[in-house]
Amino acid sequence: MDLLNTLVEKGLRRELPTREEALAVLATSDDELLDVVAAAGKVRRQWFGRRVKLNYLVNLKSGLCPEDCSYCSQRLGSKAEILKYTWLKPDEASQAAAAGVAGGAKRVCLVASGRGPTDRDVERVGKTIEAIKEQNEGVEVCACLGLLSDGQAERLREAGADAYNHNLNTSEATYGDITKTHTYADRVDTVQKAHAAGLSACSGLIAGMGESDEDLVDVVYALRDLDSDSVPVNFLIPFEGTPLAKEWNLTPQRCLRILAMVRFVCPDVEVRIAGGREVHLRSMQPLALNIANSIFLGDYLTSEGQAGQADLDMIADAGFEVEGAGTTTLPAHRADALAAAAGGCGSHAAAEGSGCGSQAPAEGAGCGSHAGGGCGPCGGHAEAPAEAPAAEAAPNTARTDLVAVRRRGAGTDLAPNA
Repeated sequence: MDLLNTLVEKGLRRELPTREEALAVLATSDDELLDVVAAAGKVRRQWFGRRVKLNYLVNLKSGLCPEDCSYCSQRLGSKAEILKYTWLKPDEASQAAAAGVAGGAKRVCLVASGRGPTDRDVERVGKTIEAIKEQNEGVEVCACLGLLSDGQAERLREAGADAYNHNLNTSEATYGDITKTHTYADRVDTVQKAHAAGLSACSGLIAGMGESDEDLVDVVYALRDLDSDSVPVNFLIPFEGTPLAKEWNLTPQRCLRILAMVRFVCPDVEVRIAGGREVHLRSMQPLALNIANSIFLGDYLTSEGQAGQADLDMIADAGFEVEGAGTTTLPAHRADALAAAAGGCGSHAAAEGSGCGSQAPAEGAGCGSHAGGGCGPCGGHAEAPAEAPAAEAAPNTARTDLVAVRRRGAGTDLAPNA
């Protein structure tokens, strides 16, 4: 296809596709899908080789959120039967983080539900970051605490944070349809605050909320304009008890097209398959690794993911390798720019001549990226059911058999899934 050849050439040059080209990717047929994946794979390998970065979520404070994000299981008024607890102590969070690092995670993502942190919360998270870094040498830490006030991003960086996550989630035109308690502009402002403080900015989207192709392209172009180092792509998990519980709009093929479009528009950034990959990609998860270079290991904020060892096996079986702590994730030009913005070398030593920047951020967003809350993806799926799974459901057909609320790990007495 001439379209795909053009997109590959532009991706290798870091040139922005036209909106028409981005929309055309989403409109490709199932017969063309493997060609689309292969083309996006060429761009992915140019900038990230066959490396897969592992990230690990620690939910510092679950539920109890005053915001009304429609997609979020931790939202005000949510009837989803999720874990609810207030702030973990620094040593508790550090122990939870250590499980992810032991499983191969290079970055720990600290997420807390809520509109945004108080200054006392920032101090609390700062002590948690220090505890994690003392116990896990070389680990990257991304904070995801909601909307930031002036000076808070700087304080997080001084405490040792490498990145800050705050997702845009959807297009500016439709943002008011999913959230009333804060605005799209509030989210943009927080991403800009993180950038200005020298933190690696992570911001992404949620697909599957009933948005149009134009909305998806709009939000991805906005993320490129914000110059996010990392773009988490979440696929909505319609939690029972939330306003979007009936929005089952995605197929594995649709998810792959969305990931490919993101890769073509943002060729040299960390594209992370975030919440909902197990639910919506299902058996096609390994194919998605040809497009995205980053995933979460184990469970999410409020729901279960597949077993950590299954993630590692999937990566190996698909012919990829887990990215080591000594490797800089971002290409040299982005790592160097991040280091310059931060006023010196990033948190990790550079490798392979790729500069000294810290690297891409983590998961969630100001108020939860996925059927979650406060921030970050919380989607995931249950362990395989005992009986044979049902045939693939058509869009808009609920697959509640694929969703399981997290009952282990942070905030519980059970060992985490990592």
